This record gives sequence, structure tokens and C-alpha cells, in this order.
Amino acid sequence: MDSKSEIINQKSEIACARILGVDTSLRSTGLGLIQVRGSCLEVVEHGVVKNPSGCSLSRCLSRLHAAVGEILERGKPGAVAIEGIFFCKNVRTAVILGEARGVVIAACAAAGVPVYEYSPRRVKQAVVGFGGAGKEQVVRMVTSLLGLREAPSEDAADALAIAICHAHAGTSASLMGAKEI
Repeated sequence: MDSKSEIINQKSEIACARILGVDTSLRSTGLGLIQVRGSCLEVVEHGVVKNPSGCSLSRCLSRLHAAVGEILERGKPGAVAIEGIFFCKNVRTAVILGEARGVVIAACAAAGVPVYEYSPRRVKQAVVGFGGAGKEQVVRMVTSLLGLREAPSEDAADALAIAICHAHAGTSASLMGAKEI
């Protein structure tokens, strides 16, 4: 291969990236994997990790860890974006959310994939243009931006929105309020 075609191949690799967005929850974690080629965004896959209400905490966390590990293995993202911690009135809920986030972050760290965090307002701002947007607005904009035929569930749409937010942040993620965790 001559140096000119090598440079073209390197540019192609740089211009294409995969980002996994994760909307973490114990019972219904949204996952959204997108591919970014220049300014084009394309859905690779999206879905929800559902844990039944009768499932123990440890079993839910194990299932979440396995699901995140599987999508990291299958989808090969270069980065993972998650929503930052927000205010919770219920301490028990906050602790459980923290445990679920910890499992996601640990699975990503074990796979060697960097994790970035965005505030909920920043995600909505990046996708809808308004940090106080409602769930329905996020679902509609994600569906439109990604050219989906059917609207994803709210949890999957939130995960895709988080991935879109990171894609928009690009190399200036720190300017968008993102921090690698």
C-alpha cells in the first residue's frame, strides 16, 4: 500500500466512530449504539435491558453487566456516554441508581472503553435545543435525527440521545460539559 492510500484509509477510520449511549436504571436501562460518519448519524442498534420487579438487586446488576458487556463486544464502540447523576429525593433510589451506574462503568472499564458523562439538561439541549424538553420531545427528535421508521421506547430514545450528545461534542467534549469518568 502506498502512503497516499494509507493516509486516505486513516482518514476513513478517524471519520467513522461508534458511540454507545446508556440511560442507566435498575429495571429498564436503555442502550443505543450509533455510528458517526462525518456529520451523518446512523443507528446500529438500540434496546432496553428489562429486569422484572421480582428480580433481586444482585441479579438485576448481573444481568445489566452481562448486557452491557455483550453490546460492547458485539458493537465495538470507541466511547460510551452516560447521563450524569441528577437530584433524587429518595436516598434508596439514588443508591440503587449509583450501583447500576457503577456496574455499567465497570463493564466499560473492563472492556477498555472510555466513559463520558453528560448532564440531563446538556443531553436535551444537544438533541432538542432546549434543556427543559420533555420525554416526548426527545423521542420525536431522536426519531427524526436518526431517520427511524418507528419511535424507540423512551429509555432507548434517551440512550440514543445521550450518544447523539456525545457525537455532537466530538473532540471538544470537555467544552460541552462532558468529563471522562
